[in-house]
Amino acid sequence: MLTPSIFRSNFMDDFFEDMFPATGSFGRPLHSVMKTDVKEEEDHYRLEVEVPGIAKEDIQAELKDGYLIITAQQNHSNDSKDEEGKYIRRERYTGKSQRSFFVGDHVKQEDIHAAFKDGILEITVPKTAPKETVEARKLIDIK
Repeated sequence: MLTPSIFRSNFMDDFFEDMFPATGSFGRPLHSVMKTDVKEEEDHYRLEVEVPGIAKEDIQAELKDGYLIITAQQNHSNDSKDEEGKYIRRERYTGKSQRSFFVGDHVKQEDIHAAFKDGILEITVPKTAPKETVEARKLIDIK
């Protein structure tokens, strides 16, 4: 809502912010899309990703180059017709949201487990240390 500039510190910034709100996928503000809680447990990490209103079939999780990538896509259509089959209203909506988390190059896809219930995607990623690399031998100093 626009209010007189005397109540705000910078009227022009607030004006444009109100005029063009920062929204992400699914028409929601960016700060509320796919909220994620990451919890460290004894032998794994647990990610709880909120994806309300999205069907399990519309959610995809993949491991690529050490990143866990979670994608949710929504396709919605409202078709209404009168008795003669003429359109009274026809609306369509398509939205996509994606989050990625670096889990390390050492994690394998078969080690990651996921479950979806009541709009929450729960993913467990094991805590495995990367394989230690053998340091290259240094040359012997010749005096």
